[in-house]
Amino acid sequence: MEKRELLYEGKAKRVFKTDEPGMIIQDFKDSATAFDGKKKGEIGGKGSVNANMTVIIFKYLEERGIPTHLVEQLSDHEIATYQLDMLKLEVIVRNIAAGSLAKRVGYPEGQELREPLVEYFLKDDSLGDPMLAPNHIWELGLVTPEQLDEITAVSLKVNELLIPFFEGAGLKLVDFKLEFGLKDGRILLADELSPDNCRLWDTETGEIMDKDRFRRDLGKLEETYAEVLRRVQERMR
Repeated sequence: MEKRELLYEGKAKRVFKTDEPGMIIQDFKDSATAFDGKKKGEIGGKGSVNANMTVIIFKYLEERGIPTHLVEQLSDHEIATYQLDMLKLEVIVRNIAAGSLAKRVGYPEGQELREPLVEYFLKDDSLGDPMLAPNHIWELGLVTPEQLDEITAVSLKVNELLIPFFEGAGLKLVDFKLEFGLKDGRILLADELSPDNCRLWDTETGEIMDKDRFRRDLGKLEETYAEVLRRVQERMR
């Protein structure tokens, strides 16, 4: 597969056209941002960690019936994926109160929820990715009610699969963000699953093992990302 011109550069990835119709190359960056891009920095090795972890988890999910956009891994920080019509909808699945949820509802951080909570957000940086109710989603024409039902069911299934997956790596899955796109009308899981978009806490110590270390200036960024990948790789052996 031949990498061609740059199609798009975001906060975490560069996306390139290829010589294969319907396929793109995603190059994961070491750049880190938080608070809608107001805080910026670098985490050494982050691109490699996120690319490798995404490949491991997407393959794990595909083997259990979750369709994804992954085609193959090309290098330590590059993956080939299908080029999707991305939905302007972000889905967050929460198991434990943390971050914005704890602030919004007044729960202490760390309180376990009665059942997994699914939230929807408009993917629009200029608006600050606002939270949406289903009626907002249909008003904006983001997806149909049937598609939202499918996306919600897939998100909950991913959660059901990832909780024991991460437990096997000594990590507690607090919450995570998913994105989806369409290929020939079929909904596929897209983007990534990594310490950038999964809140992960050490099951024994409660230590934060994700991007919150960057948001909260906790230090040990490179070491923590590398440790998460090491545990996930060890989990698959």
